[in-house]
Amino acid sequence: MTLEQLRIFVAVATREHVTQAARDLNLTQSATSAAVAALEARYQTKLFDRVGRRIVLTAAGKAFLIEAKSILARVASAEIVLDDLAGLKRGQLSLAASQTIAGYWLPAFIHRFNAAHPAIKLQLSIGNTEQVATLVREGGADLGFVEGHVDDPLLAATAVADDELVLVGPIGHVLCDGTPVTAEALKHARWVLREQGSGTRAVFEAALEQLGIDPAELDVAVDLPSNEAVRGAVEAGAGVTVISRLVVIRALKAGLLAVANVTLPKRHFYSLRHREHHQTQAAREFLRMAGDVGAASPHMPSLRA
Repeated sequence: MTLEQLRIFVAVATREHVTQAARDLNLTQSATSAAVAALEARYQTKLFDRVGRRIVLTAAGKAFLIEAKSILARVASAEIVLDDLAGLKRGQLSLAASQTIAGYWLPAFIHRFNAAHPAIKLQLSIGNTEQVATLVREGGADLGFVEGHVDDPLLAATAVADDELVLVGPIGHVLCDGTPVTAEALKHARWVLREQGSGTRAVFEAALEQLGIDPAELDVAVDLPSNEAVRGAVEAGAGVTVISRLVVIRALKAGLLAVANVTLPKRHFYSLRHREHHQTQAAREFLRMAGDVGAASPHMPSLRA
């Protein structure tokens, strides 16, 4: 039994006329009659009685008509759901983002998307770059946003925005006195850093290696799992750090922190999606709002020696 056979049967039954049903369905009379005959033969049940030039439903036909209409109504409802999803009228979108992005960059786009498509339910998970990549890879998120490079053949990474890293310390710190910072000074500084696996930590360590500095040689006072914890520790005098300007902009304006005179690599924020998963229209629309234009992977510049 096919949906087409059901549609033909319902058309014939409601009109009690094969020719009229065929014309309304844009089918030939023979094709319409054959569809009804196939149903009757397949289930060995007579659905219509021929009375002169008319046809009327049998008792079995009347009972089947109720069920056939119900099935077609459910199909129509399913088609409406798909149309709604395609038209961003309902559904949900699961996002995952690393901390810097989730706290300081993504909220504006979440607000814009929610204002434009209030019926789409947004869910956001927050973790470091490695955790976000895992969520997207395992289907726990439709889209991920990270500030670290992700090398995974299952994930498509696209640059969506630039981010400025700055070296900051408490007011009066020797590295923040305005004179250019050398590689040697970096080696002797005391550091407060994000945990291993964070995008900020990965970009900073890659830049150090370009200068010939082994990250393991740094004097790291503490590894912390959040930007806010790092900022607070630096403000308290625990050391210096490299962090997104987005995280410390208010502290800089308030005079709680100072920026060192050093050129740091600009990094990119990346969107992540699974290469083998269907991308919904909601996901495509969110990426459009976030400015996902398929930019190439950037070349990361080095620190000033």
